[in-house]
Amino acid sequence: MYSKVTYLFLLLSIFSCNTSLEVSSYKVSNNKPKLVVGVVVDQMRFEYLNRFKNKYSSQGFLRLMNEGYSCNNHHFNYIPTVTGPGHASIFSGATPSVHGIVGNDWYDKTNESTVYCTSDSKYIPVGAAAKYGKVAPTNLKVTTVADQNRIFTQMKGKTIGVSIKDRGAIFPSGHTANGAYWFEGLDEGKWMTSSYYMDELPEWVRKFNTRSNISNYVKTWNTLYDISVYQESGPDNSNYEKGFNGKASPVFPYDLKDLMASNEGFDIIKTSPFGNTMITDFALSAIEAEGLGDDAFTDFLTISYSSTDYVGHNFGLSSVELQDTYLRLDLEIERLLNYLDKNVGEGNYTLFLTADHGAAEVPAYLSDINVPGSNIAKDDFSSLFDALKTKYETSDLVKNISNDQVFLNQERILSLQLNLEEVQRFVVNEIIKYPFLNNAYTATTMQSTYFESGLPMLLQNGYNQKISGDVLFTLQPGVIVYGSKGTTHGSGYTYDTHVPLLFYGNGVQKGTSYEPTNVTDVAPTISALLGISFPSGATGTIIEKVIY
Repeated sequence: MYSKVTYLFLLLSIFSCNTSLEVSSYKVSNNKPKLVVGVVVDQMRFEYLNRFKNKYSSQGFLRLMNEGYSCNNHHFNYIPTVTGPGHASIFSGATPSVHGIVGNDWYDKTNESTVYCTSDSKYIPVGAAAKYGKVAPTNLKVTTVADQNRIFTQMKGKTIGVSIKDRGAIFPSGHTANGAYWFEGLDEGKWMTSSYYMDELPEWVRKFNTRSNISNYVKTWNTLYDISVYQESGPDNSNYEKGFNGKASPVFPYDLKDLMASNEGFDIIKTSPFGNTMITDFALSAIEAEGLGDDAFTDFLTISYSSTDYVGHNFGLSSVELQDTYLRLDLEIERLLNYLDKNVGEGNYTLFLTADHGAAEVPAYLSDINVPGSNIAKDDFSSLFDALKTKYETSDLVKNISNDQVFLNQERILSLQLNLEEVQRFVVNEIIKYPFLNNAYTATTMQSTYFESGLPMLLQNGYNQKISGDVLFTLQPGVIVYGSKGTTHGSGYTYDTHVPLLFYGNGVQKGTSYEPTNVTDVAPTISALLGISFPSGATGTIIEKVIY
């Protein structure tokens, strides 16, 4: 038997040991960053870090890679890989099955209408008369890491979100942001927000919005370097690029001012590298005007570089235009880091950089080099309707087909006294015959079967019982629903899921890892670094090797 003193000593030792293990597992930094900067590059495949490496500056992407921590086997763990869910998942640490942003838009089963991911009619546009300006983070059902930081600091730490796209500014900055700003092009050319955040734009935003300032981004786009050195891309003029209206062929240079009228006015900035320049300029203005990183309470700045997505959609992955956009973005990253060093202070900030999804190669290009790939202009489900009518003697069993899902008319099925699961299985067995589809699953299967890997797991992580449809399907590898030129994304294949993840600055180790990480791991890792609670719906884990 132990003496009372020995027994007490043992208890204290165990308690001390357990406490140290708990603390060390979170590796909380004693010197928290004054500012966390979360950078998302819209539509950036991981390979761009290596493909354009020899043309990058040493102080942009390469500085993050060489002096920070690079997760080289980082993937999205759900379908669909599109912008809204991507930004929501990065900053919430959750998948669409939890956070509720199941697409950029989706079919509302209750109201029988299409819902845009940030829409909320209770709010009005502020700063511009945007057609879709009635927006807020309402549809996001969980908190973000920026929200948790605001809560932890008793709302003393600020959060500002910046992106050309509203969904790229709103979801990262969360429910408690001091401001989220995005760009309205067309004939306005203004940065704007929503009455969810404020009733009028701050003076610094109004100053940025002067027509003379915004017009500076409408200029001639030529290659950064002599075009002959762009050996990592295809020819400047190829049959795989859409280009701009009003220009006969997609070749440099592009006089954006001359092309404005034919390309929706100031929207042309978006589909050029100068859109990213404008984003950096606006973000730096936000840091200065809002005093981000000025006090003892950690602030958040979220930046989503959107122009890479617009350029990728328009010109494709092998275009000189895309490479030039990334070479110029590299300089924007350098400029951002230099500004942070000078104005927030080296060692006073933490930055992470990732992407909201990748992209597919242009199918026409793949076909020309004998690689499987094709595009379909539109899903053709006419034979499904015919089969349903033949089987059940009615033509109104399907309400909607969108986002790679079939929404059945459950009320009609009930009135006909049909078995819902049986109708779901019938639809699956019909559409799986289509050559452009890879697989299909019923909602009942998603609810009753746990998938640990593969496309079924990704579908399940993207399936939200309240919002999603009755049948979910995936396209064949290399197949996209898009026009014959340019490209898109959305699948669960590696070309859409494999993206960069770089950490840099305060609390971050130097290193590289090829161990698998998921998009849902980013927010928990930053939360651990800050010593704050995980976002409310987070399902990811801490990437422990990143932080110290």
